[in-house]
Amino acid sequence: MVEYTEMSMCDLGRAIGAGDVDPRDLAAAFLDMAKAHPLSDRIYARLMEDRAMAEAEASWARARDGVRRGLLDGVPVSWKDLFDTAGVATEAGSALLKDRVPTKDAEVLRRATNAGLVALGKTHMSELAFSGLGLNPVTATTPCVNDLDAVSGGSSSGAAGSVAFGLASGAIGSDTGGSVRIPAAWNDLVGLKTTSGRIPLDGVVPLAAAFDTIGPLVKTVEDAAEVFAILDSSPAPDLKGATLKGKRLLVLENVVFDDIRDAPLDAFEASVQKFREAGAEIIRAELPAVTDAMELAGILFTTEAYAEWREVIEAAPDLMFPRILERFRSGGAFSGVDYVAGWKKLASLRADYLKATVGFDAVILPTAPNLPPKADRLMTDAEYYVTENLLTLRNTRVGNLMGLAALTLPTGIPSCGVTLQTPPMSEARLLRLGKAAEAALA
Repeated sequence: MVEYTEMSMCDLGRAIGAGDVDPRDLAAAFLDMAKAHPLSDRIYARLMEDRAMAEAEASWARARDGVRRGLLDGVPVSWKDLFDTAGVATEAGSALLKDRVPTKDAEVLRRATNAGLVALGKTHMSELAFSGLGLNPVTATTPCVNDLDAVSGGSSSGAAGSVAFGLASGAIGSDTGGSVRIPAAWNDLVGLKTTSGRIPLDGVVPLAAAFDTIGPLVKTVEDAAEVFAILDSSPAPDLKGATLKGKRLLVLENVVFDDIRDAPLDAFEASVQKFREAGAEIIRAELPAVTDAMELAGILFTTEAYAEWREVIEAAPDLMFPRILERFRSGGAFSGVDYVAGWKKLASLRADYLKATVGFDAVILPTAPNLPPKADRLMTDAEYYVTENLLTLRNTRVGNLMGLAALTLPTGIPSCGVTLQTPPMSEARLLRLGKAAEAALA
C-alpha cells in the first residue's frame, strides 16, 4: 500500500497498463487507508466505496481485454464536495446544504468516469468555497501536511489533504480566487487553475460563476496535464522535450511582495535562480493593471457570491460560521451600478495586462505570501482571520481577476509554492512550461 501512495497518477496508470497493478487492489488499498487514517474524518466528508469498487472492477475488465480508455484508466481520485454525485450527498461544506443529494453527476465527473478514473469519495472544503484558509468549524478543518496545528488552505482543503496524506492519488478541486493553488502550495503539490469558461461548471455548486474554475491537485505536472485533458475532453498536452532555455519569464514586482513572509520570499527567489540556471531570461517589472484590478476584488467577488446565495443564507444565517457569513453579506454593500462598472473596468485592465505581458512566456510570482496559519488562532482572533484570509488569497487572485491560466509548483521549501501564469486558454503551453520548471526545481 505504501508504494501506491508514493506513485504519481501517471505511474500508477502505466503500472496498470503493464499488468503490474490491479485497479481493484488499488482502489481497495486507498479505501482501506482512508478508513484507517486518524485524520480521515477531517479530510473526507464521505467515501463512495460501492461506486469506487464497481468502477475499479470495470477498469480491471478493460485492462484484461486490452481496451483501456487512457493512461489514467483505473487510477483513484477524490472529489471536492461541491461536485454533484448521483445518489450521494453534495453539501459544499455547509449546513445550509445538509442532506442535499443530486440525481446526476456533474459534467466533469461524468467525463472523468468515462475516462476510467475511479471516484473514491468527497472531500471537505471551506464553507460554500468562500475562504482561502480552509478553516471550517461547521463540518471539518483539514490540517496542513507540514503542520497538523495549521490549516491546509482553501477552499479545496480536503482535496489537498487527500493527496498529501496519501489517501488519494490525485484530487479534483475548484478555484475562484485561489482555491486550488493555495492548498496545493501549502501541501507541496502541483495545482492547476484553468481558464474561466474552459471546463464546464454543470453540476458544480457555484460560488461566483464568473470566476469559478475547475482543476487538479496532484503530485506532478504530468499528472496535471493528463487530468486536465480528461476534464477538458481534449488531447493531453505534449510535454516531451520541454525546456526553459530561451524562455522569457516576467517577475511581477508590484502587489505580490507586499507583507510577504521570509520563507515564501526565500523559496521564490531560490526558484527564480534555478529557472535562470536552466536557461530562462528573468525580467522584473511592475504591472499597474494588477494594482488597479485588486481594488475591484471586493466588488466583483463578494457581490456575485452574495447574489448567488443571499436567499439561502438569510433563511438560516445561524447555520453559518460567522466569519464566512460576514464575508458573504459584505457583497450587499455594493450597487448594481458598482458591479457593472467594476466589470467594465476589469475588462479594460485585462487587456492592459495582456498587452504588457505579450512578449513573455509566463509571469511568475510566489503562490502565497504567507505560511499556513494556526487553526486555533484563526478561531479565536476575528481580526487575524480576516487579515490572513485576504493575504492568503491576494497573490492567487491575480490570476482570477485577469482571467489567466495558472500553475503552482512546489519549491522544495515546505508550504511554499511558485506560480506560473499564462494568457487565457493557454493551458497546454503553461503545462509544457511547467514541466520544464518542475525539472529545474528538482
